[in-house]
Amino acid sequence: MTERTFSPGPDQSSAFREALGCFGTGVTVITTDTGNGPRAITANSFSSVSLDPPLVLWCLAKDSNRFDAFSKCQHYSIHVMAQDQQERALKFARDGTDFSHAEWSTDEAGRPQLTNCLARFDCHIHARHEAGDHLIVVGHVDQVMHRTGKGLIFKRGQFGGFVDLI
Repeated sequence: MTERTFSPGPDQSSAFREALGCFGTGVTVITTDTGNGPRAITANSFSSVSLDPPLVLWCLAKDSNRFDAFSKCQHYSIHVMAQDQQERALKFARDGTDFSHAEWSTDEAGRPQLTNCLARFDCHIHARHEAGDHLIVVGHVDQVMHRTGKGLIFKRGQFGGFVDLI
């Protein structure tokens, strides 16, 4: 294994992305409602922030074609995808307007809620922070749903999961 040390900058963006890919993350699909219907985006930049008050964050790329929908929304749901939902996550990554491949309903705030996800965090906007080429979206969690099951993991450009220990 070759070790590489560098200072991140514009000429090292690929190497920086590769180093960040060493950290395995869960896969989420974030949904919101717009005046033009529901929207979804797949993201792995999800994290807890605070237990009291209950806050979570995710990061939205400023060059995303869904930036307007998610940077202006007031309510949204973050869905932690189960290991068997890779195809659904990929479809939402390609097209955030097509919900035909998913079972979903809306809650009283109009948030689209996907069925069978591992966990769901129904949020309203707490804060937005500019951060380089991304917008950090901090949500106050209004309601949580979770169930047992295996989560979908993303690491080094690949999807996977955990092996059960016997």
